Amino acid sequence: MGLIIETVRFGEGKLFSGYAAYPDRAELPLPAVVVVQEAWGVDAHIEDVTRRFAQAGYVAFAPDLFARDGARPEPLRRERITEFLSFFNTLPPTAWMDAQKRDLAVAELPKEQQAPITETMAAIFSNTSNDALVEPILAASTFLREAYAPSRGHKVGTIGFCMGGRLAARAACEDPKLAAAVICYGASPPAELVEKVACPMLGLYGQNDARINQTVPAFQEAAKKHKKKLETFFFDGAGHAFFNDTRPTYNVRAAREAFVEMLAFFDANLS
Repeated sequence: MGLIIETVRFGEGKLFSGYAAYPDRAELPLPAVVVVQEAWGVDAHIEDVTRRFAQAGYVAFAPDLFARDGARPEPLRRERITEFLSFFNTLPPTAWMDAQKRDLAVAELPKEQQAPITETMAAIFSNTSNDALVEPILAASTFLREAYAPSRGHKVGTIGFCMGGRLAARAACEDPKLAAAVICYGASPPAELVEKVACPMLGLYGQNDARINQTVPAFQEAAKKHKKKLETFFFDGAGHAFFNDTRPTYNVRAAREAFVEMLAFFDANLS
């Protein structure tokens, strides 16, 4: 299937930008899916995932949460993050969220690499709990519903991965017009915000992802208390970031099964 792909500016004053893809032969407009990035930004993997949803028959849109007026801060430039990931992917999973272990690993790098890696690492990890990043997601949903011709007037859902999973859940708490939300191994929203959710939610988790999974029971309890639709799946043998086929965490079976669940969920709630 051929796709139309474009970079789009949106939001008040066209402050934000995003990567858009949709089928070139489909009768428009179509329902839309907002694809929310991992901590690594809108990279080749997120663009690929965006195209997968476009090939499934949606207008797919990945807002660049790091860019303002079309540009990212220097430490978060795409090339800098790619260099950082080359280092980060060599670390054991036990070091990923351990600042001391990360710093010790940086100290073993050649001297000229240490400063840029440290700067980019600090910028990335300062954003993993940055609720201000919900703003471009909400702006993207509004843009797709109300202004973007390929999807205008249709339902909009969102899906996020890792940091983006947490933000997709937060967006569901803030956007009363959102039609569906998928949380892929993202930290759960605060229980007190779940009451505000107005759409069905789907949570997809790796069975071995203890750090994220410990947040899920309170999420399930809050959804039950407030009569919100939340379905969760835990994939055996999979850890964190199992859907990212560019990283050593990739689990093909879990990714395949999760993609089936994603498509079924969006078909049920966006059609």
